[in-house]
Amino acid sequence: MDGAQTPAKVKTSIADGVATITLNDPGTLNAAGLELMADLDAAVSAAIANSEVRAIVLTGEGRGFCSGANLSGGSAGRATDSGDGPNQALLNVYNPFVSRIRKSPKPLVAAVNGVAAGVGVSLALACDLVVAAESSYFLLAFRRIGLVPDGGATWLLPRLVGKARAMELMLLGEKLPAATAEQWGLINRCVPDAEVLAKATELARALATGPKSLGLTRNLVWQSLDAHWHDQVEAEAYAQGDAGRTEDAREGIMAFVQKRPAEFKGR
Repeated sequence: MDGAQTPAKVKTSIADGVATITLNDPGTLNAAGLELMADLDAAVSAAIANSEVRAIVLTGEGRGFCSGANLSGGSAGRATDSGDGPNQALLNVYNPFVSRIRKSPKPLVAAVNGVAAGVGVSLALACDLVVAAESSYFLLAFRRIGLVPDGGATWLLPRLVGKARAMELMLLGEKLPAATAEQWGLINRCVPDAEVLAKATELARALATGPKSLGLTRNLVWQSLDAHWHDQVEAEAYAQGDAGRTEDAREGIMAFVQKRPAEFKGR
């Protein structure tokens, strides 16, 4: 029909201080083509800017979380570049997005339903907490297509599971079941399939009812992964100063003195 609009590749719902952002291209198992990435970037930016949102859940519609880059999507999913130099899609789209997530002032929880492959692994692990369905798995099969892991995977994996297991995942390109991912410390929870979004939302709501300092805490942890000791303890001091000036800190201290539960407002 003339004038019909293409459905958005990402959809957002907000409840109880939690923005649930859903990759919405189930026909491709939510392959992360450039169109989907543009919608995802807009959705995350809007959630961060929304004062009502205090935590974010990232999940996928249908049978998969994200099947990786859209290799069959023509120019919208091109994985290779002609000419010399770096991959421009990574430099201009994927890398800025995962870097933006890393510096988010609000905590993020990934709800992995089904496959998380390629850059989909990076999107999940860029979140602060990861809940995965029992039937889900993680797959870095770049060897099968003659490419290298991207989206920060080569930085994240060795820090999360160590060099030996990271090499195994990336060089052999075998599926990593969610249960094993939990045992390895790659993710936080492996739950029955029907419970994955509910559990991720439960965790996000716990974060959403917490103080504003949770955002400072998650940023300190991300920063610590490549910081020197002196720089990190100094960063803690500055973050503690910021946290101490919040309304939530005043409420928390008052509640402690009065022996009652604190009522944080994210301010």
